[in-house]
Amino acid sequence: MAKELLRLEDISKTFPGVQALKHVNFTLCEGEVHCICGENGAGKSTLIKVISGAHLPDQGGKIYFEGDEVTLDPFKAIELGIQTIYQEHTIFAPLSVTENIFVGMEITAGGVMKFSEMRRRTKEVLEYLNSDIDPDEITDRLSSGEQKIVEFAKALIFERKVIILDEPTASFSVTEIENLLDIIRKIKAKGIGIIYISHHLDEVFKIADRITVFRDGEFIVTSDIGGIDEPQLIRYMVGRDASAFYNRQFSVTPGEVVLKAEGLSGNGVSGISFELRRGEILGFAGMVGSGRSELMALLFGEVAKTAGKLTVFGKEANIRRPSDAIGHKMCYITEDRQSSGLFLIHSIARNTIIANLDREKKVVFTPRYEEAIADDYIRKLGTKAPNSSVPAGSLSGGNQQKVVLAKWFNTQGDIFLFDEPTRGIDVGAKQEIYQIMMDLLGEGKAIIMVSSDTPEVISMSDRILVMKECRIAGELSRDKISEENVLELSIGGKRI
Repeated sequence: MAKELLRLEDISKTFPGVQALKHVNFTLCEGEVHCICGENGAGKSTLIKVISGAHLPDQGGKIYFEGDEVTLDPFKAIELGIQTIYQEHTIFAPLSVTENIFVGMEITAGGVMKFSEMRRRTKEVLEYLNSDIDPDEITDRLSSGEQKIVEFAKALIFERKVIILDEPTASFSVTEIENLLDIIRKIKAKGIGIIYISHHLDEVFKIADRITVFRDGEFIVTSDIGGIDEPQLIRYMVGRDASAFYNRQFSVTPGEVVLKAEGLSGNGVSGISFELRRGEILGFAGMVGSGRSELMALLFGEVAKTAGKLTVFGKEANIRRPSDAIGHKMCYITEDRQSSGLFLIHSIARNTIIANLDREKKVVFTPRYEEAIADDYIRKLGTKAPNSSVPAGSLSGGNQQKVVLAKWFNTQGDIFLFDEPTRGIDVGAKQEIYQIMMDLLGEGKAIIMVSSDTPEVISMSDRILVMKECRIAGELSRDKISEENVLELSIGGKRI
């Protein structure tokens, strides 16, 4: 039995209104790759932030490192030899590879940096990793995979004992992925413990010694890699009955095609084709980073397309900016209402009319005029606010989302892009948002819904398109929609 490096006992972490981890246990041994699997929101990222010292766990839990109980903060974690390599590169782009590795930890003698020694050690570790990267190369000129190798080199030079990899192969090519997995095997052979988080189950089964599954912030199971297969793993990750989440009545029959994408590319997504009909909710599922939000921004003209064709109401549409999309009766409820959906310091009234200024530019906008429009939507949507003159930022999350909806309803739009429509709002407000969406369908509107909550998108959608690696991996008709099928397409090996 390998020596235990890290042990977490009864770890919980609570944020305002959310318990992200619930009495979690986890261990890591020398020279093993321990993969953590779970859906979006399962608690994986919170766990690694606890281990790296970025989050302090709630009282009651204990963390042991090499047998000693410890209290972790970012400096203590580094001192012990714990390094986290995130999906996003943590490099200084204008600096050389050597400078990136030793930044803040330079080798000096008599107050003078020994650059030749730092360069020699960088060259040695890169050769150990079978990399021909030049230690003098500017890091910004390297590929994404090469930049990740630089971060591994830093961990080896400073003799880290635990390396945490959070979605390390996102946006990698096949060759870069295989190279990275080879490097992990080499590092593992040195006795380093590796925590590996990935949505790509094919990678997990290639590299893992053990797998731990989290679901809804709770520990579900730990298994040796030989004791579990992909269907079992997905069942452990799911473990919920979507029908208990929300029971939508599918009473609206979809009508004409109102939006059609053919080979649409841009903003990181590629070759996207689909049709959206009146009276339907077309769900977009997939793991974080699969390209769902990037596609919504592309459809709404926040980023120009690089290829493909978009047809709106039977006519080709050249949407180059959001105002073009609004002119084609499109509405975009963004995933972050506070930073991109609302002007928090402005009144509910001003937020309500802001997206329709071009259409009403002949109108003199007086406070009374704005408030009359906003007051009408406050009544229709049941927004809880003293009046329409209060700042939007003073409202709860669910009521802020209603102001966002009022803004778009005021444009008289027909096509609604909902990106994470219920994120950060309570259960009661979620039910109200769902009912608003159903009312839109009854009025002949069409909805695209992006959601990281798989039961939510399952319960609400007429059809689901599943995205993986910025492409559409498959389409599920209503009779084929299940959480297992969504996960199989989004993280498994199944593709169309």
